Amino acid sequence: MRKLMVTTFVSLDGVMQAPGGGDEDRDGGFEHGGWVVPHIDQWILQLMTALTGRAGALLLGRKTYDVFAATWPLAGVDDPIGARMNGLRKYVASRTLDTVSWQNSTLLTGDVPEAVGRLKQGEGGEIQVHGSGNLVQTLVEHDLVDEFHVLVFPVLLGSGKRLFAEGTIPSGLKLVDTATSSTGVLVSTYARDGKLEYGAMGPETGNW
Repeated sequence: MRKLMVTTFVSLDGVMQAPGGGDEDRDGGFEHGGWVVPHIDQWILQLMTALTGRAGALLLGRKTYDVFAATWPLAGVDDPIGARMNGLRKYVASRTLDTVSWQNSTLLTGDVPEAVGRLKQGEGGEIQVHGSGNLVQTLVEHDLVDEFHVLVFPVLLGSGKRLFAEGTIPSGLKLVDTATSSTGVLVSTYARDGKLEYGAMGPETGNW
């Protein structure tokens, strides 16, 4: 079965909206677009190059697809991330698009969770989801994510779309890897690890 991995940039208070530019996503009157840019260093670029290099396909929501399709084709052939993004097979989950024009793009048809389930059962390498906040909510709600690759930036935004919203299924996660950039970005990878476990703490329990 193919692994499905979500990679996302989030603020310390969990917001993932419009990390890359002012006009990326202004839903809800969001005014903080581009909040990750001052914290991107060479190490993060190398990290993202390695990450996209292991992808077998991209799975994107409409808004992220529109942003990527308008920008990545402008990348030069010597841009390793751009070349990879352009060459990968792209699957697009959208209720509004009729066609997709970015090279190697295919619209998912029918029920999205069922379609993604079929993709995971097929042949090929890792399926990566970048951005795509609304799609991520659907994937989390239907327990389709195998791994989260989360870059937490040292900023507070106070409002905006969040990575884990209503509909998130309680579950256990295992920390697979963690590192910190020179600009204070905490990069952590979490894999699914069964059901959420519970306990109690305090002097009366011995767990204090």
